[in-house]
Amino acid sequence: MPKNRIQETIFTVMMVIVMVYGLVCYNIALETGAMKNFIFVAALSELPIMGVAAFILDTFIAGPIAKKKAMKLVDPKRDNPFMMVLAISVFSVLFMCPMMSFVATILFKGGFNTEMIATWLETTVKNFPMAFFYQLMIAGPFVRWIFGLIFADKKGSEEKK
Repeated sequence: MPKNRIQETIFTVMMVIVMVYGLVCYNIALETGAMKNFIFVAALSELPIMGVAAFILDTFIAGPIAKKKAMKLVDPKRDNPFMMVLAISVFSVLFMCPMMSFVATILFKGGFNTEMIATWLETTVKNFPMAFFYQLMIAGPFVRWIFGLIFADKKGSEEKK
């Protein structure tokens, strides 16, 4: 896990890229009716704007709230550290999914119109299961693994030898 602000920013950027790319692919597949090879390239065009939105929302809104909520559920001194990771991940999805679905509704699904609320709710409901399981089963473990490789504790790994 990140140990300082720089590491936390790098971790957030990595998580944003993996989560946004995966969810953009998923949403394009929903729109086109099937997962096709072209989607992997098409998703790259939405990644910059959705990535910036996700980074801002996670850094300033969802991330701090998720950590506060997780601290109320998990005692880092008593509980397994994985429980804190799990709690933060769940709360992050709980807050990020509706916010990012709103951004997608405005940018890609008709914007401000009479059906905006209905479209946003539909988008959130369709995205939530994917975001939840993708975060817990794929994106979260993958990003933590890569992050661990990049920021391996050299001192700790030398002591293990």
